[in-house]
Amino acid sequence: MGERPAAGGGKWVDVAPERLERWLVNFAGRHGPYRETGLTLIAEDGAEATLQAPPGAGEPATVDELIAAAHAKRRIGLLLARKGAVAAGVADGTELVSSKVDTHYVQGRTAAGGWSQQRFARRRDNQAKAATADGAGIAGRILLPEVRTLTALVTGGDRAAVDAILADRALAPLAELRAGRLLDVPEPRHVVLVSAVAMARAVPILIREP
Repeated sequence: MGERPAAGGGKWVDVAPERLERWLVNFAGRHGPYRETGLTLIAEDGAEATLQAPPGAGEPATVDELIAAAHAKRRIGLLLARKGAVAAGVADGTELVSSKVDTHYVQGRTAAGGWSQQRFARRRDNQAKAATADGAGIAGRILLPEVRTLTALVTGGDRAAVDAILADRALAPLAELRAGRLLDVPEPRHVVLVSAVAMARAVPILIREP
């Protein structure tokens, strides 16, 4: 599912629950036999891999517990926001069972100065506020009625836009379920929301090689 650089060195890889056992076998094949210290694998050649539980999978203490938790069917909320576009949905296991996507136009930056620039800035601010209010409304309609069934809320896109939506006091029960990781997604569309389900279910693994 791709990889990304890790702060402080190494890289993150996201592994689908269905591929996790095979990934462990391949890790041993590349780096030699490994021992487990909690959720960290320490291989014969010094390579280390630290597994993290996906959102809503609890706090497993061992790799076997994490594998079982990752495979378990979970109901997850999704909220993506970027540049006035908002997508919210509920995933039951691998399936997106409800969703809503909407787009508000938000004025881009202008090179003009003086009063013209101020007018554009005010207009852009008003458009951004309208997009935030619309996003909060969508989250309220799609996610809030399901909040008691959700194990986590996974967010993605632009952090400031997501933060602004979840700042709505009515959405406090959703904000409490928010997972720490922000998914890196393009402007939300239905196809992006569908792909975010797989990203939300994946097991993040931090790999550091000697």
